[in-house]
Amino acid sequence: MRRARNKSRTQVFADTQGLSCEKSIKKGFDMRNSLYVLVIVSALLAGCSGMPYAPVNYSNGLMAGANGRTLYTFDKDTAGSGKSVCNAACATNWPSFTASAADQAGGDWTIVKRDDGTQQWAWSGKPLYYWSKDQKAGDVTGDGFNNNAWHAVRPEPRPMTGSMSGP
Repeated sequence: MRRARNKSRTQVFADTQGLSCEKSIKKGFDMRNSLYVLVIVSALLAGCSGMPYAPVNYSNGLMAGANGRTLYTFDKDTAGSGKSVCNAACATNWPSFTASAADQAGGDWTIVKRDDGTQQWAWSGKPLYYWSKDQKAGDVTGDGFNNNAWHAVRPEPRPMTGSMSGP
């Protein structure tokens, strides 16, 4: 009799605390699903870590570096040559959009090696530069400079395809 009374007290306590077997099983199932989702998301994010990426932003139709400053191309650079022709004094006015040793090229994003040994991002085969006279994010004072040889990068809108593609 004592045993039956203890059992019923335990059941009453469990029910008031929301610990019925049915609820515990359901919570376990939900937690297992959450764990599966967490594992899958973690695996996907780990796989994305080696994907090509240039640290750019897009604002008002312009491509900008992570610092928000406008990026430019130079007509004298030959697309796909893997080389920048803007060196020495030119590079003082037009600093390169630098790529780190860990950065990886992919799609329309490539990396060119400069004469000084540093690496520079290129988009659609054209090396990218900042203009030293642009003082803040959104400035485009270099667009059309030097008889229209310098151009702010204005990517054409296009449908999402899973990659950052050039024109």
